[in-house]
Amino acid sequence: MFFWIENLAAALGVLSVWLMARQKPIAWPIGFFMVVLYAIVFFEAKLYSETLLQIIYAGLQAYGWWCWLRGAKAQALPVTILAMPCVLRDLAVGALITLALGSFMHLHTDAQMPWLDATLTGLSLVGQYWMAHKRLQCWPLWLVVDVAYVGMFWAAGLVTTTLLYVGFIGLAVYGWRQWSMAMAQNTVLPLPKAAP
Repeated sequence: MFFWIENLAAALGVLSVWLMARQKPIAWPIGFFMVVLYAIVFFEAKLYSETLLQIIYAGLQAYGWWCWLRGAKAQALPVTILAMPCVLRDLAVGALITLALGSFMHLHTDAQMPWLDATLTGLSLVGQYWMAHKRLQCWPLWLVVDVAYVGMFWAAGLVTTTLLYVGFIGLAVYGWRQWSMAMAQNTVLPLPKAAP
């Protein structure tokens, strides 16, 4: 049963990240369905920090969609670069999440790889927050995180998810390039017209 859930979640994940790279707001609701399915998959694999991350992601999907659509009526949120003090602040928050979550998972659960799982969860929350605000730095962060996820998911026996994250590495490079070009051209894609 969980094999088809993992496969469907992976397919939705590819679609969602590809649409993110192309700055399409529909990526967020597709991502919502992906994270709900992955919460089930990760719970079964005893990756509890990842399970918690998917639950948080469900709320962040709605937040990201709102951020991308709240711009001026004619255009969506532009791609920008986050100032270095803010980058360091956000990464420090990610480190605090890692310490708290890793300690809890190590001491109170039977989680697989509690510290690696917690580290990737903390960094992923930072990456998702940056993505919601279209900060260019989200893509290099996703590159690092996705490479580490490939190893963790392989060790956990999640073959389809491992392949998904190999694909995410390529999509992170693609997204970084697309957002860099959009920022260089100072282009913002128009919002889709609302139905009457």
